[in-house]
Amino acid sequence: MGDVLIETQGISKEFSGVRVLDNVGIEINKGEIFGIIGENGAGKSTLVKILSGIYTPTEGKVFFEGNEVDIKDPLHAKAIGISMIPQEFNLINELNVYENIFLGSEITSKGFLKKREMKKRTVSLLEELKKSIHPEEKIERLSVAQKQMVEIAKAIAFDSKLLIMDEPTTVLTLNEIETLFDLMRNLKESGVTIIYISHKLKEVREICDRVMVLRDGKTISISQTDEADEEEMARRMVGRDLSQVFPEKVSPSEEIVFEVEGLSSHGLLEDISFGLRKGEILGFAGLVGAGRTELAETIIGIRKKDSGKISINGKSVEIRSPIDAVKNKIAYLSEDRQGSGVLTSFDMIKNTTLISLPAYSKILINNKLEKEKTKKYVDKFNIRAASLKTRLEFFSGGNQQKVSLAKSLDPEPEIFIFDEPTRGIDVNAKREIYRFMNELVREGVSCILISSELEEIIGMCNRVIVMKEGRITGILEGEHINEEEIMLHATGLKGVA
Repeated sequence: MGDVLIETQGISKEFSGVRVLDNVGIEINKGEIFGIIGENGAGKSTLVKILSGIYTPTEGKVFFEGNEVDIKDPLHAKAIGISMIPQEFNLINELNVYENIFLGSEITSKGFLKKREMKKRTVSLLEELKKSIHPEEKIERLSVAQKQMVEIAKAIAFDSKLLIMDEPTTVLTLNEIETLFDLMRNLKESGVTIIYISHKLKEVREICDRVMVLRDGKTISISQTDEADEEEMARRMVGRDLSQVFPEKVSPSEEIVFEVEGLSSHGLLEDISFGLRKGEILGFAGLVGAGRTELAETIIGIRKKDSGKISINGKSVEIRSPIDAVKNKIAYLSEDRQGSGVLTSFDMIKNTTLISLPAYSKILINNKLEKEKTKKYVDKFNIRAASLKTRLEFFSGGNQQKVSLAKSLDPEPEIFIFDEPTRGIDVNAKREIYRFMNELVREGVSCILISSELEEIIGMCNRVIVMKEGRITGILEGEHINEEEIMLHATGLKGVA
């Protein structure tokens, strides 16, 4: 290390007159893993989007291998040796795995595509990541974790000098994360430079050589990772001490307001039964592939059930589509923020009121009412945006998640299903979402929380249902809600095998 690969001088960026990056200067060495941390909206993704050619800086210069460069677009970035794994998937669902990996960089001979070679290379790349995904599998049929692995394979497919990773581990298991870290260490040994953005401070300390803290678009510190513990990093991020992360749990009533009996679906779910109490947060834990998201999607009508019964307030209901779910006052916050949560080409007003549009129109849409309702949610969730008319593609991941939450609240639900609600957002934004969930149950709303973060499940839930391979292996309460019990049931060492 010591030779600078990439340098920025006085980089600033404005959107609609709002400065989101302010005079950022960094020097990153060849063969270094450089971490960037900060709250949502701190400017992390904006900075790396400038380095990868997605955005053009308002002010400042970028130097790559000692030469000033004007990175015009992602293709130009790729040509000079910069690849990026984005926070939100940049895959085409209608294409298969190998077509996505080689899109724009197809292997050809005399004008013909060398499909066999691209498929073979795809298999090899995925084997490096210890993943067995068929190269001809359509992206739309992959799980969120599999899509993430395809994004990683796509980024390492070509000989990059700089690899930018924006929240690459948010949907990965511990084993998958360790495989990724092994790959990163090997890339580092071969001289590849890596910029690593993550809200998981423990990971940053484990894998990064140095870490930069951004706050409100400004550089707060750049230091060796062993110079600050996780608590100090968090303090630098938010500019103050963090109080208790999880609010005090609310005791639910004994009244069952939502019940699932004998639910099965296409070999993904088998004989699922449970009840949800009024004002309860019911957690669903399990390893990747346990069937938790599939259960949520079956409940709200995205997936078809083979058998089983769903009841609300003691009355049997048929939910064949998400529209039926909304009519029955069930809200769903998807784990796939951009795939199912928000429309990034639309502004905040359109996203927030889309589900309940009839409430804002008789003959013509009541724009004033739409604006007033959206402004209320901006204040409620502390959403940072240049204006209500700003398109969501310019929002940070955490602010997109807050808009998705606001959308789900309109009309007001009685049952709220959260699927990985804090994936890829910072510790302060997590606290805001936990506070919001706590407010919901205090008002009598019943919540289902699906999460891969055991700390979150333990800190927020009144009861926890553990799943493995589409079946319930345990229902935990009280002192039994702990990491050991959850993992014993999740792996099948306890409960129904």
